[in-house]
Amino acid sequence: MSSYDLLFEPVQIGPVTAPNRFYAVPHATGHGWNQPSGAIALRGMKAQGGWGTVAVQITEISPNTDMANHPMERIWDDSDIPRHAAQVEAIKKHDSLAAIELGHGGMRARNLTSGSPVIGPTALPVLRPEVPVQAMEMTLADIRAFRDDHRAAARRAVEAGYDIIYVYAAHDISLLSNFLSINNNQRSDRYGGSFENRVRLLREVIEDTLEVAAGERAVALRFSVAEPGKQNGLRHDGEGRDVVEALAELPDLWDVNLSGWPHDSQTARFADEGYQLPYTDFVKSLTTKPVVGVGRFTSPDMMVSLVKKGRLDLIGAARPSIADPFLPEKIRNDRIDEIRECIGCNICVSMDSYGLPLRCTQNPTISEEWRRGWHPETVPQSDVERSHLIVGAGPAGLECAVTLLKAGHRVTIAEAGEQAGGRALKESRLPGLSSWLRVRDYRLYQISQAAKAELFVSSELTLADALEFGADTITFATGAKWRDDGVGSTSALAIDTGTLPLLTPDDILNDLPELALFGSDKPASIVVYDDDHFYIASAIAERLAMNGHRVRYVTPLPTIATWTDFTLDMPRIIARLNELGVELWPNMKLTGEKIFTDQLKGDQKNLDMDTLVFVGARVPNCVDGAFSSPAEGQPGDAQIYRTGDCLVPGTIQAAVLSGHQVARDILSGRSTLRDQRRDQITFSLA
Repeated sequence: MSSYDLLFEPVQIGPVTAPNRFYAVPHATGHGWNQPSGAIALRGMKAQGGWGTVAVQITEISPNTDMANHPMERIWDDSDIPRHAAQVEAIKKHDSLAAIELGHGGMRARNLTSGSPVIGPTALPVLRPEVPVQAMEMTLADIRAFRDDHRAAARRAVEAGYDIIYVYAAHDISLLSNFLSINNNQRSDRYGGSFENRVRLLREVIEDTLEVAAGERAVALRFSVAEPGKQNGLRHDGEGRDVVEALAELPDLWDVNLSGWPHDSQTARFADEGYQLPYTDFVKSLTTKPVVGVGRFTSPDMMVSLVKKGRLDLIGAARPSIADPFLPEKIRNDRIDEIRECIGCNICVSMDSYGLPLRCTQNPTISEEWRRGWHPETVPQSDVERSHLIVGAGPAGLECAVTLLKAGHRVTIAEAGEQAGGRALKESRLPGLSSWLRVRDYRLYQISQAAKAELFVSSELTLADALEFGADTITFATGAKWRDDGVGSTSALAIDTGTLPLLTPDDILNDLPELALFGSDKPASIVVYDDDHFYIASAIAERLAMNGHRVRYVTPLPTIATWTDFTLDMPRIIARLNELGVELWPNMKLTGEKIFTDQLKGDQKNLDMDTLVFVGARVPNCVDGAFSSPAEGQPGDAQIYRTGDCLVPGTIQAAVLSGHQVARDILSGRSTLRDQRRDQITFSLA
């Protein structure tokens, strides 16, 4: 008997039964109604991996909830049913329940494609300030039409074969949420004003959906119990609780979370596993119906504890199910050490901002299940065993090694440093980024279990050393280094910083003592100049401020850590830096020694400092003697590849994907450098 057997008990959800407590909650995939094959394969993979219930993302119920550049599902009319039926079939093939999240975006919709007016409870600007659109106040006839549209969509969902039909009132991306909101609902009729009036439409839509389900399908309510930090927002100890009390026994399942999305999908930098529980714990005390919740759960022991203590009935997951679609099966088969844990980096979330298919730092096969036929756990076995040398044990090198080992090959990894992990190891030392180390640890465990793998640290190799080794292939995964010449995102040319003491992230990430960094262990005046615009500069500023230094964060862009807006981190980064007393200087571009130019006014300002930490571009670490052009041929008999940051600097996710892709190229017999270029991968060797 396993201590995790509790997680594999069936759970009754109204008229249907979930085979276990693992519940893959709705989340965007980037494969919308016009790219069904990718979504079908992705969700089918989760079902194969043991998720007892697999849910589909927001599914637009009608043309007047067009989410435009965000590729959602649609069930506008009967022509959409076959696509959904295929999705249901892929999920049920593995005996999982299939759920669909019917939704109307309300004041979050754009309707740029359909051309329909955006609708809401009150005539106000839409809840996306970057979109110049205003909502039309719904009449009572409009409300009746919305209910009719929802009923029609529910009927189509039944016809497609879904087991669970969602009513969606979460994340402030729902017309039903708009009606609950004091801010957005300023009506004076029976649908506005008092709490009873504002909850009326939600109650009616649940009742409508139950009527369509007819006791044969379950009806779930996805509801955000709290909107932390929002003026007049729902509170878990206020109207959020009141909604649960008022509707406690109406739906067959409660799916509860936080609103808005930056609260619901917090990164590991600012939130621990289970961070939503203090807000959602109360729900179980108010209803006899099963409750599913989320919180980036990756620990099987915590999952068991949540059920035993009556905090949740079903373990919900979006990001952990992306990082490891086979998480339930690994727990069932007592392969806990093999779980590919979510690191909470939100690269998956960032793809939604571009309307693109998911990417994941831990799982390079996500979104490639259909297009490339990649499986997250298995790699086709090779007929002939070959030997491979990988130079560098960072994220790309380790992923490349694991993939080749799964195919049955012999792999030797040579790492110049004293430990494996590369940038994942170094960056994990920064505040809040300890989970980055999971990128290394998961792959090191896989390598440690492989009989045909060898890993050598403190082993710096030249090209001659690598060739002398005699492997069939050599893959350089030697990473990149940060530039110290002023070249960055907004400056393609070097900047003369004169005699100003200058450090790069490499100096900080190498964990040198303060004396070695600044020539003194006393507090220094430091400017961290961010021309990279992701998380590194802010994390370095945070660390330096925590060590007692006076820190100014300066960036030429108008926002702080700009790209973290896509990973939902930016507000928390700003709050943390303010809390630590870090001075924030946006719109200031480095133009000379201690000289910064205001990007709005053109004025120049001299910032006195002891040290400048320049965070800009990176250059690949090159191996002396390697070729600069594939046309020059290959030395000896070995095929030579490059991967990760040593091929082209990018995110850790890009490095892992690159390592996986290069391994697949090797296994398929692609001829190294030329084919890498053909795949539009930038190649540069000095």
